[in-house]
Amino acid sequence: MTAWSLTDKVFLITGAARGIGAATARELARRGVRPVLADLDAAALAQTRETISPAPLVIELDVTDAAACVAAVERAVSEHGRLDAVGANAGIASFGPMLRSDASAWRRTVEVNLLGAYNTVHAALPAVIAERGYVAVTASMASFAHPPGMSAYAATKAGVEAMCNALRVEIAHHGVEVATIHPTWMDTDMVREVEGSMRAYQRLRQSMRPPFSRTYPLDRAVQDIASGFERRRRRIFSPPVMRVGHLMRAATTTRLFERDWRAAAPEISHLFEAEIGERGVGGASVSDRIGHQMTR
Repeated sequence: MTAWSLTDKVFLITGAARGIGAATARELARRGVRPVLADLDAAALAQTRETISPAPLVIELDVTDAAACVAAVERAVSEHGRLDAVGANAGIASFGPMLRSDASAWRRTVEVNLLGAYNTVHAALPAVIAERGYVAVTASMASFAHPPGMSAYAATKAGVEAMCNALRVEIAHHGVEVATIHPTWMDTDMVREVEGSMRAYQRLRQSMRPPFSRTYPLDRAVQDIASGFERRRRRIFSPPVMRVGHLMRAATTTRLFERDWRAAAPEISHLFEAEIGERGVGGASVSDRIGHQMTR
């Protein structure tokens, strides 16, 4: 596929204060992009801004607010004169068996990951279409592999992949390409927070087999994503071996694939019940950082 020059392209990236969003913004800037960083966490956003030169435009943004997403796009276009691409990366994770996990955390995951992606992309589409640009949405390996305890997260990631598959066809005649990004476990705050505090989640990770069990360095995802953008790829996998899982997605819902998860599920539920007793259902379902955001 012919490379797409990233020089002077304007990218709006949500969830850009930390993790994959922040690291991708830095790498894109290194490749000549003029990134626009948006995130709910203003303090972390300001810190990330200091790591990019020249300093990018930053926008405090709650992607669950559709009007705020429209305003963010308008501000980016006002600042730079156009918008070439949008990266809907903002996301949160909640955890726990559906029977006992916090209902508000489950709904919030849907609001941020799925409806937030819709709000972001919908707001950006007119400007991106005008530039025959690019849409990218972070879908995760959870879009095709659905572990126990992650029903909310998996549902949202499967949802954004389906959304993008439909959108790709709808706007192809405008010269716009649509990508889904499918990283596996990466060394980010989102992963570290739950690994460090949730025993039920730790048991889930122990039940997985390679290559799904490994946590990869963040730089691995950043290089794969930035290179995928340069080639306007339809799907970006990190590491690339995740493509095999995507191609064989029907196998991930078979009893053979599920056998380790089935064996671990009773202990996962037991550990989750213990954590509810220690921290309450809300504290057992989300990290402290996400819990704080939910109560703002």
